[in-house]
Amino acid sequence: MAFSLHPKLAEDSLPIVALALCDVRLMNDRRFPWCIVVPRLENLRELHDVPDAQQAGLFAEIAATSRALERVAGAEKINVAALGNIVAQLHVHVIARFSHDAAWPAPVWGFGSAEPYENAQTLISALISELKPPHN
Repeated sequence: MAFSLHPKLAEDSLPIVALALCDVRLMNDRRFPWCIVVPRLENLRELHDVPDAQQAGLFAEIAATSRALERVAGAEKINVAALGNIVAQLHVHVIARFSHDAAWPAPVWGFGSAEPYENAQTLISALISELKPPHN
Protein backbone atom coordinates (compact mmCIF):
# COMPACT_ATOMS: atom_id res chain seq x y z
CA MET A 1 0.00 0.00 0.00
CA ALA A 2 1.41 3.40 -0.98
CA PHE A 3 1.27 6.54 1.13
CA SER A 4 -1.88 8.63 0.86
CA LEU A 5 -2.87 11.72 2.81
CA HIS A 6 -5.84 11.26 5.12
CA PRO A 7 -8.90 12.98 3.59
CA LYS A 8 -9.49 15.12 6.71
CA LEU A 9 -5.94 16.49 6.54
CA ALA A 10 -6.40 17.22 2.84
CA GLU A 11 -9.72 18.94 3.53
CA ASP A 12 -8.43 21.10 6.40
CA SER A 13 -5.09 22.20 4.93
CA LEU A 14 -3.38 23.61 1.86
CA PRO A 15 -0.19 22.21 0.30
CA ILE A 16 3.03 24.15 0.84
CA VAL A 17 5.96 21.94 -0.16
CA ALA A 18 7.19 18.38 -0.32
CA LEU A 19 10.46 17.99 1.57
CA ALA A 20 12.68 14.91 1.40
CA LEU A 21 10.54 12.89 3.84
CA CYS A 22 7.44 14.94 4.61
CA ASP A 23 4.74 17.04 3.07
CA VAL A 24 4.34 20.42 4.74
CA ARG A 25 0.82 21.85 4.66
CA LEU A 26 -0.84 25.03 5.94
CA MET A 27 -3.89 24.58 8.14
CA ASN A 28 -6.67 26.62 6.55
CA ASP A 29 -7.33 28.77 9.60
CA ARG A 30 -6.16 32.37 9.39
CA ARG A 31 -6.50 32.87 13.15
CA PHE A 32 -3.29 30.92 13.75
CA PRO A 33 -0.36 30.50 11.32
CA TRP A 34 -0.22 26.72 11.55
CA CYS A 35 1.59 24.07 9.54
CA ILE A 36 1.35 20.32 9.63
CA VAL A 37 4.26 18.08 8.77
CA VAL A 38 3.18 14.69 7.39
CA PRO A 39 5.75 11.93 6.80
CA ARG A 40 5.13 10.24 3.45
CA LEU A 41 5.39 6.78 5.02
CA GLU A 42 2.48 4.39 5.21
CA ASN A 43 0.81 3.06 8.34
CA LEU A 44 2.26 5.54 10.85
CA ARG A 45 0.17 6.51 13.85
CA GLU A 46 2.70 7.54 16.50
CA LEU A 47 6.11 9.22 16.51
CA HIS A 48 7.65 6.01 17.82
CA ASP A 49 6.31 4.20 14.72
CA VAL A 50 8.72 6.15 12.50
CA PRO A 51 11.52 3.78 11.45
CA ASP A 52 14.84 4.51 13.15
CA ALA A 53 16.45 5.36 9.81
CA GLN A 54 13.91 8.19 9.22
CA GLN A 55 13.65 9.65 12.74
CA ALA A 56 16.47 12.17 12.35
CA GLY A 57 15.07 13.29 9.00
CA LEU A 58 11.61 13.77 10.49
CA PHE A 59 12.98 15.82 13.37
CA ALA A 60 15.07 17.93 10.96
CA GLU A 61 12.02 18.70 8.83
CA ILE A 62 9.91 19.57 11.89
CA ALA A 63 12.70 21.90 13.06
CA ALA A 64 13.04 23.48 9.59
CA THR A 65 9.28 24.07 9.45
CA SER A 66 9.36 25.54 12.96
CA ARG A 67 12.17 27.96 12.04
CA ALA A 68 10.47 28.94 8.77
CA LEU A 69 7.11 29.60 10.45
CA GLU A 70 8.77 31.53 13.28
CA ARG A 71 10.56 33.81 10.78
CA VAL A 72 7.65 34.27 8.38
CA ALA A 73 4.95 34.82 11.02
CA GLY A 74 7.17 36.63 13.55
CA ALA A 75 5.96 34.19 16.21
CA GLU A 76 6.64 34.77 19.90
CA LYS A 77 6.39 31.01 20.52
CA ILE A 78 6.19 27.89 18.39
CA ASN A 79 4.03 25.00 19.62
CA VAL A 80 4.88 21.54 18.24
CA ALA A 81 2.62 18.56 18.89
CA ALA A 82 1.59 15.20 17.51
CA LEU A 83 -1.85 14.40 18.89
CA GLY A 84 -3.75 12.32 16.36
CA ASN A 85 -6.91 12.09 18.46
CA ILE A 86 -9.16 12.92 15.49
CA VAL A 87 -6.94 11.83 12.57
CA ALA A 88 -4.83 8.80 13.43
CA GLN A 89 -2.38 9.25 10.51
CA LEU A 90 0.85 10.65 11.95
CA HIS A 91 1.08 14.39 11.43
CA VAL A 92 2.93 16.96 13.50
CA HIS A 93 1.42 20.36 14.21
CA VAL A 94 3.73 23.38 14.12
CA ILE A 95 1.81 26.44 15.33
CA ALA A 96 2.93 30.07 15.55
CA ARG A 97 1.66 31.61 18.77
CA PHE A 98 1.38 35.16 20.01
CA SER A 99 0.46 36.57 23.40
CA HIS A 100 -2.33 38.48 21.63
CA ASP A 101 -3.83 35.51 19.71
CA ALA A 102 -7.41 34.51 20.47
CA ALA A 103 -6.54 31.29 22.32
CA TRP A 104 -3.46 32.47 24.26
CA PRO A 105 -2.17 30.96 26.51
CA ALA A 106 -4.36 27.87 26.04
CA PRO A 107 -3.88 25.38 23.20
CA VAL A 108 -5.53 26.24 19.88
CA TRP A 109 -7.46 22.95 19.69
CA GLY A 110 -11.18 23.30 20.19
CA PHE A 111 -11.03 27.08 20.34
CA GLY A 112 -13.80 28.59 18.21
CA SER A 113 -14.23 27.72 14.56
CA ALA A 114 -11.64 27.80 11.82
CA GLU A 115 -11.64 30.94 9.69
CA PRO A 116 -10.40 29.95 6.22
CA TYR A 117 -7.89 32.14 4.42
CA GLU A 118 -9.28 34.35 1.67
CA ASN A 119 -5.87 34.18 0.00
CA ALA A 120 -3.08 32.15 1.59
CA GLN A 121 -0.69 32.39 -1.36
CA THR A 122 1.51 35.13 0.14
CA LEU A 123 2.05 33.10 3.32
CA ILE A 124 2.57 29.88 1.38
CA SER A 125 5.10 31.54 -0.94
CA ALA A 126 7.03 32.96 2.01
CA LEU A 127 7.13 29.54 3.68
CA ILE A 128 8.28 27.89 0.44
CA SER A 129 11.10 30.45 0.20
CA GLU A 130 12.21 29.61 3.74
CA LEU A 131 11.93 25.83 3.32
CA LYS A 132 13.34 25.29 -0.17
CA PRO A 133 17.09 25.91 -0.48
CA PRO A 134 18.08 28.05 -3.47
CA HIS A 135 19.36 26.15 -6.49
CA ASN A 136 22.98 26.82 -7.39
